[in-house]
Amino acid sequence: MRILIINGGPHKGNTWRLTEIVREILYNFDKTIMFDEIHLSDIDLPFCTGCSNCFRKGHVVCPHNKKMQPIMDMIEESDAVIFSVPCFQGHLPGILKNFTDHMAFMLHRPRYFTKKALIISTTGGVSADSTTKTLAATLPGWGFNKCYQLPITALSWNDYKPTEKDLEKTTNLTKKFYLDVKSGKMHVPGIGVLIPFNLFQAMYVGNKGEKEYPTEDNNFWPKYKGMRYAPGIPMTPLKRFLGWVIYLVGKKLSKTMIITYKK
Repeated sequence: MRILIINGGPHKGNTWRLTEIVREILYNFDKTIMFDEIHLSDIDLPFCTGCSNCFRKGHVVCPHNKKMQPIMDMIEESDAVIFSVPCFQGHLPGILKNFTDHMAFMLHRPRYFTKKALIISTTGGVSADSTTKTLAATLPGWGFNKCYQLPITALSWNDYKPTEKDLEKTTNLTKKFYLDVKSGKMHVPGIGVLIPFNLFQAMYVGNKGEKEYPTEDNNFWPKYKGMRYAPGIPMTPLKRFLGWVIYLVGKKLSKTMIITYKK
């Protein structure tokens, strides 16, 4: 098992301390786990400029692709990802938000369908839960199959020592995360995931706007033709039916909807 740990904070504070505890718990469960680390503060990723190249021409032409591609590849090569996410005003730290902005094209072209995530956040007061929920709402759009959340209140300035209650909560959730990843079980996608998958797949079919302003979506979606979600991911009959209805709605919209682009 290979687990990638992404430190989304600007330093190694309370949230990173808890992340290290999680890593130790995982190692005690399974000493064959291989861990990789990425510290976003070390890669000097420039701000996303909103140039839209990733949406229109593909992420490889992003002006910052040389910094982004290695991270994307490491996610692809991992079985699961742990995100260490300090709470900044009830939201993601700026460097992590910038990273997610660079990945926004995946809402159109998702790929990490077999990946699972554990999102860890600590706060000195409130809103650790809103921080984890923010990222947990984003990752399924990239394709992530399951997201576990570990928000903890840490009443300390960089000297966090977990209480027995915190340790119990952390151990229990980490165990669920580990067993789920180890099982290889894939979970049925939610309706919030089926909507963009089927809408964007339908939008490239006969879309007048795509003919006049072609995007990378035209090269991506044909491989999923006729699929209501990614291969290998289980679907209930109801979810399959809902995906088909969403696809038909998107196909109908595509005949009249034109999204223009000005260079």
